[in-house]
Amino acid sequence: MKVVFDTNVLVSAFVAEGVCSKLLGRARRRQFQLITCPFILKEFEAVLLKKLYATKGETRQVLRILAEPVSAIVRPAHPVSGICRNPDDDHILSCSIAARADYLVTGDSGLLELQEFRGTRIITPRDFEILFGN
Repeated sequence: MKVVFDTNVLVSAFVAEGVCSKLLGRARRRQFQLITCPFILKEFEAVLLKKLYATKGETRQVLRILAEPVSAIVRPAHPVSGICRNPDDDHILSCSIAARADYLVTGDSGLLELQEFRGTRIITPRDFEILFGN
């Protein structure tokens, strides 16, 4: 199963023990393929530096840790636009399309209201965790 985590899920996985960190652990154990893209990685890096005030060294270390569970980094060839109110969310959808993701896991209400986009189910971290049943 191919899965894309929105930036907010990655941030939550690193700042709090909870369902998002548990899902990242599942990705490390290869219970699914975690796929990302340069946009998500850059956005994640920016949040670490600007909102969480991580140093450049800490940020590099977190990005190295994140590289372990990531199965692939895709580069969207055909970006979508005008789908979401927030243009950044269109980049997340473009990543999902390029990844041929089965699931996009997000806490973003703008994405969640779509429920599905071009074959990718859009669900919350909690709903994705429920799929594992244990």
